[in-house]
Amino acid sequence: MDADVIVAGGGLAGLVAARRLADAGADVRLFEREDTVGGRVRSTHEDGFTFDRGFQVLFTAYPAVQAELDLDALDLRTFAPGACICRPGHRSILSDPFRDPSALTESLLNRDVTVTDKLRTLKLKRELAGRSAEAIFQGPDTDIESSLVSRGFSRKFVDNFAAPFYGGITLDRSLSTSKRVFEYTFKMLSEGETAVPAGGMGEISAQLRERAESAGVDVRTGATVTEVDPDEGDATVAVDGENLAVDAVVVATDPTAARELTDVSAIPRTAHACVTQWFSLSHRDEFDAGTRLMLNAAEDGPNQIADHTAAAPEYAPDGVRLLSATFLGERAESDEELAALVKETLESWYPERRFGDFSLEHTDRIPFAQFQQPPGFTDSLPDTRDPAGPVYLAGDYTRWSSIQGAMASGQDAATAVREDLG
Repeated sequence: MDADVIVAGGGLAGLVAARRLADAGADVRLFEREDTVGGRVRSTHEDGFTFDRGFQVLFTAYPAVQAELDLDALDLRTFAPGACICRPGHRSILSDPFRDPSALTESLLNRDVTVTDKLRTLKLKRELAGRSAEAIFQGPDTDIESSLVSRGFSRKFVDNFAAPFYGGITLDRSLSTSKRVFEYTFKMLSEGETAVPAGGMGEISAQLRERAESAGVDVRTGATVTEVDPDEGDATVAVDGENLAVDAVVVATDPTAARELTDVSAIPRTAHACVTQWFSLSHRDEFDAGTRLMLNAAEDGPNQIADHTAAAPEYAPDGVRLLSATFLGERAESDEELAALVKETLESWYPERRFGDFSLEHTDRIPFAQFQQPPGFTDSLPDTRDPAGPVYLAGDYTRWSSIQGAMASGQDAATAVREDLG
């Protein structure tokens, strides 16, 4: 394909689209306004610590992940299935006994959910194993809570496990998100690993950049696309005051910037926010949750806490534990007030332990972590070809809010450009 293409935005979608277009023979330039690529999938490295931007993990079963990444090269560290359900003075393990045999006895004896819930979970796993992603996202829709109740799951399961666990995935503890997101992520969790690269989630973006540049993409950071002017045959792109004429433009920016550049009103504007804090703890003893998430079965405090060094010791200096705690929504409290609440929560879960050396290391407040995905949301999302002229959209907001959605949207945009430009 002999074409000159600009990709605006260096998140996962933009990097995938750029690499695929370069592989097809296009001359591709990618402009990213930040100093690093990756969008929301970035990591900060300070004083021997690795802080991902918010709590993020990689589902290795995602088809786009398998197609676009060299998972072996990422040196993945995995989390165990299931979770540790926590409330003041109480902790219990709930896991998949087939994938996590070490937790078989604890899971069978768990009283935070019913025996019927455990049987229904296995039934749901078998059902979704036989359904494709297309069937899941095209089927009838309702919210997650209604879906679980209609399947016969108990109130205990919904409140103690589903609300904090899937609240962490969708940033919506009310479980008012589309059941399609629940069913697809449940399927992916059952079929693959939940992991982070040893060097942090930013290694995913770094690898995509390396693969794009190896394909011939000219990646420029610190460069902002401020205007896209479509024509019938070509388009003009303004980049830091310079106007560039090209055959096609892929707009892969965040939703707000994409709306401004393309005037596509269907791009979602309503979002879920979150706050993630990172804490160091000097003692070496692991929590009994191991590499599982610690879910807050109460509604006060952080939604979940994770001991990252249990799974990925590379995230912290030797002899130091690194924990993350994530609050859902925007929080008015100061960083210090939230940190005090996290410590208070941990002390209530683990009254037998001492947290005198518990230290706040880093805080990320993310106002647009995911766009909202109520039942039927996929029916109103924009198409990659919705902008006027030879301008295309690439972003999870054309699919669904996830790493899979972002990468798949980049694939879609590259395919559309190739088809239209021949």
